[in-house]
Amino acid sequence: MRVAGEVVTKAGHRVSPDAGITVDSPRGSSFVSRAGEKLAHALDAFGMEVEGRDCLDAGASTGGFTDVLLRRGARRVIAVDVGYGQLDWRLRNDSRVVVMERTNVRYLSGEDLPFGPDLLVADLSFISLLVALRNLLSTTPSVGEAVVLVKPQFEAGPEHVGRGGLVRDPAVRAAVVRGAAEAFEAVGFGAVEVARSPVAGRRAGNVEYTLHLLRGAETALDEERILTVVGGGSS
Repeated sequence: MRVAGEVVTKAGHRVSPDAGITVDSPRGSSFVSRAGEKLAHALDAFGMEVEGRDCLDAGASTGGFTDVLLRRGARRVIAVDVGYGQLDWRLRNDSRVVVMERTNVRYLSGEDLPFGPDLLVADLSFISLLVALRNLLSTTPSVGEAVVLVKPQFEAGPEHVGRGGLVRDPAVRAAVVRGAAEAFEAVGFGAVEVARSPVAGRRAGNVEYTLHLLRGAETALDEERILTVVGGGSS
């Protein structure tokens, strides 16, 4: 954050009412958080259009995914997060954004939403994706497409997670992607593509992956494709 052009890092810093305040984007990112780079890459890799669509961002946090959706022309975005006060101020005041804070997506259903989104994006931590999204997907028939961020450290068993939360074994990461695809297919969403995120997880530096899901589709990911992406041979 900058006050009158000067960088300020202390929370207790006094600011005059007429001081100019700006917030720099995270280093290397044009979005409000580096998470935005993950979704932007996925949308490009999957050839997805967002223009005019109603969306739901599960695990919005500071709003990296929401920022991407709006910049690409989303009509409306429901920003859901269990936390409070994290969403970027600009996004919070955007008329296209409906903020649902202090909301655990695991217990969220379609009838709780202000409108029926057709695209769901998710960046969740400390919980398995399907555990978190099963109820929402099953009770929101308007959602026909989803992009979810697969984080191996929260999907693999504890025996596969090393010091600092790092999952090093490519075979384990491949099994996680395969397992996520199979789990979503079981609830009616086929994984039609996978991409390797260009941005590693913040704390441990884990490699993460995005899955492109379509309601009613069959999973199109074969073992060769999964191993190619996990091995770093393709985006």
